[in-house]
Amino acid sequence: MASLAQNNSRRLSIAMERTGQWIFSQDIPADVVVEVGEANFSLHKFMLVAKSNRIRQLILESDKPDLTRINLSDIPGGPETFEKAAKFCYGVNFEITVHNVAALRCAAEYLQMTDKYCDNNLSGRTEDFLTQVALSSLSGAIVVLKSCEGLTPMAEDLKIVQRCVEVVTSKVTIEANFPSRAPTNWWTEELSILDIEFFGRVIKSMKQRASKTLTVSSAIVTYAERWLRDLIRDHSGAGTKALDSDDSDVRVHQRELIQSIVALLPSEKAALPINFLCCLLRSATFVKASTAAKNELEKRISAILEHVTVDDLLVLSFTYDGERLFDLESVRRIISGFVEREKSVAVFNAGDFREVCSAAMLRVAKTVDAYLGEIATCTELSISKFNGIAVLVPKGARKVDDDLYRAVDIYLKAHPNLDEIEREKVCSVMDALKLSYEARLHASQNKRLPVQIVLHALYYDQLKLRSGEEENETQIDAASTRNQVQADVSLAKENEALRTELLKMKMYISDIKKSGGGAGASAATTSSGKGGGGPRKPTFFSSVSKKLGKLNPFKNGSKDTSNIDDCVDVTKPRRRRFSIS
Repeated sequence: MASLAQNNSRRLSIAMERTGQWIFSQDIPADVVVEVGEANFSLHKFMLVAKSNRIRQLILESDKPDLTRINLSDIPGGPETFEKAAKFCYGVNFEITVHNVAALRCAAEYLQMTDKYCDNNLSGRTEDFLTQVALSSLSGAIVVLKSCEGLTPMAEDLKIVQRCVEVVTSKVTIEANFPSRAPTNWWTEELSILDIEFFGRVIKSMKQRASKTLTVSSAIVTYAERWLRDLIRDHSGAGTKALDSDDSDVRVHQRELIQSIVALLPSEKAALPINFLCCLLRSATFVKASTAAKNELEKRISAILEHVTVDDLLVLSFTYDGERLFDLESVRRIISGFVEREKSVAVFNAGDFREVCSAAMLRVAKTVDAYLGEIATCTELSISKFNGIAVLVPKGARKVDDDLYRAVDIYLKAHPNLDEIEREKVCSVMDALKLSYEARLHASQNKRLPVQIVLHALYYDQLKLRSGEEENETQIDAASTRNQVQADVSLAKENEALRTELLKMKMYISDIKKSGGGAGASAATTSSGKGGGGPRKPTFFSSVSKKLGKLNPFKNGSKDTSNIDDCVDVTKPRRRRFSIS
């Protein structure tokens, strides 16, 4: 009890020392103690009652004849704000600033220090400062809005938050269009001091005012880099490395922050840099954000995948220390979404996606092949995951498979313990016939490749040499190749139909001869069948057959394999006879 009394006495003496400097006269003893949290203020009733109607009502309505203690712990702004309000009651000058004006305005409303009760009271003074000073500039409005974070709901009821949001939105729009100082995006740094709730209200207000997408996205990027610095800007994850639990306060805060930022992203496809989206997705996966937030980011990246770089995809794939693979499923879904969208566009344009690919698809194919070459060195990368990403790109999007061959070779080098069947599975994603001359030359001497792939490369070069064609460094257009093959097939069918018709005619004439011919014809036939007699006299039908046979384009066979389609197996060519004789 003695120690408690000493603590109370010490706390009272501190409060008296704190207030003794600005009380008019210490000759008059204090008659009331105002409790605000852990702070006690020894004051005079008559000075407080003159300005505050709330304190007056508490004294009048008290059951005690002489009220000596008043508890005002729920006053907005806490002890510091009450101290300034008490100074105002005593007529002591103090400075009203953009940092304390919102709290003083709320405290004045709480204490009922209005002009209705007393002329030129604290409520009117703070309101004038808000209107004339604080909300006259962008920086001032942002600081006032920041100070309202601990003043809700009273700051909301007094429309202070709403007024600040409207002023900030208006002035940001003007500043973005007509910068007043350098750097031109200085306002984004100041806007990022807000918590996510008030920042979100500003962004929504900017969208309603039809602010430029670039203005909105610039503010969001700066805000995310400030509050998620370790996860996005520094790429280190230092702020969360020491966290063992996913339910820690820091992790929960980061998770909620990322989900709120994703909800604020503008709807336009190219609104945000793809590098930022990739970093944000990696952060969302790391802190285990909601599935909806991750799906939204994946869709946005997929929509502008033609602008992605290998480094962007690697950001998604590796942990922050870069030592192990992190998330390949997101990359697979992103690429798959882009390919499906390209297919839909091709179908809508009445085109054939297998034959003609857009320039965006060609760029993505090249980036994916380079990306596979980077992740192929990871020993924990399975064949199914490697092939699963490689086969997402349509074959028509690769003019040559050199980049893919490089990725396959790196994978085989990083996984030397694969057997023949496993190596064949890895190599199944590429087409040996679509390699350039240099790549085929390298493949023919590559001991890591399966024997079948090496034979493909060697045999294809042999066929090219036998056909007498010069090596073309670029892959032949797929459409012309398919048209040539279709023309050859059509000609073969016509040749076969003509041969059938001629056989029918010969059989028909033979039947006529048998039924109406004499013994001479029969003897001639027998002699001819035994191989006796002189030279055989040519008939009309045999001469026609020989002439038509000269028109056969397949008579001498074709050794040109440069136009063979992917579906034709040139490793085991068949000899076909198309003669009609």
